[in-house]
Amino acid sequence: MIAFIVVRLLQAIPVLLAVGFISFAMFQFVGDPVVAMLGQDFTEAEHAAMVHQLGLDQPFLVQYANFVWRVLQGDFGVSYRLAQPVGQLLAERLPATLELSLTAATLALLVGMPLGVFTGINRNSVVARGVMMFSLIGISLPTFLIGILLILTFAVQFAILPSFGRGDVVHFAHWSTGFLSSSGRRALVLPAITLGMFQMTLILRLVRSEMLEVMRSDSIKFARARGLRPQAINYRHALSNTLIPVITILGLQLGMLIAFSIVTETVFQWPGMGLLLVQSIAVADIPVMSAYLLLISVMFLVINLVVDLLYFAVDPRLRGAG
Repeated sequence: MIAFIVVRLLQAIPVLLAVGFISFAMFQFVGDPVVAMLGQDFTEAEHAAMVHQLGLDQPFLVQYANFVWRVLQGDFGVSYRLAQPVGQLLAERLPATLELSLTAATLALLVGMPLGVFTGINRNSVVARGVMMFSLIGISLPTFLIGILLILTFAVQFAILPSFGRGDVVHFAHWSTGFLSSSGRRALVLPAITLGMFQMTLILRLVRSEMLEVMRSDSIKFARARGLRPQAINYRHALSNTLIPVITILGLQLGMLIAFSIVTETVFQWPGMGLLLVQSIAVADIPVMSAYLLLISVMFLVINLVVDLLYFAVDPRLRGAG
């Protein structure tokens, strides 16, 4: 087990270097950050001086090497737009993004898993067919449209939930959470539903598909022949065999939730890393964009490692092989 973890960590190093290189190369074409920093009235001399100060006049490979060296020292540079350390900006926004993403993932799992089991066991019932029709809507509508419809319904028409912001937050050292305040919990409802809708319907349809296939397997037929109760067959035997693909999808989708919460955070003006990225792209704030993508890559690698370790806990065959 330890050797497996060490190997995966060593494999992550070239992946991170490649991601940093590709993202850094792409950001060379997003615009001129100096123009955004100086405004409309500046001279060529002021422009050239700022370019030299930021090191943008150096060759690309030199800029990338300097970036990697600073990252190894824990320095992600300074934001061109806000003139603040990028690491500090991301640390301030990280709690909001993680809170939103984890809430959306939990909601998707708690709703999608039971509905998937129900529709898999009772596939011909009217309720199951209605749930599947609803899942088509959830998986087809764009995220921004879901968010706008929720705002129109619950914030404008009924005025029972806020349409933007994070509400009141409670700070613990370098962390902040809205779970401990009423306004924070209310502000979390609409963006969490918006962000988790696609994942919820995806888990629902995946669990249903796996349940239908497992229920036709020889092991389930043997369990029925032994006279086991339907509850034991459905939940102890059938459901347990669907967990591995569900864990895989849930792990990947959690990374997707964190990485692509940009649309939801923009619609609801949620003060997370996604909104910071959108604001940084508008002014070609390369240090923020590079650090964001690097951080997201690290999160994906960690999540994939955790998913692989969960396989050992769920599948006895892997534990025996280990």
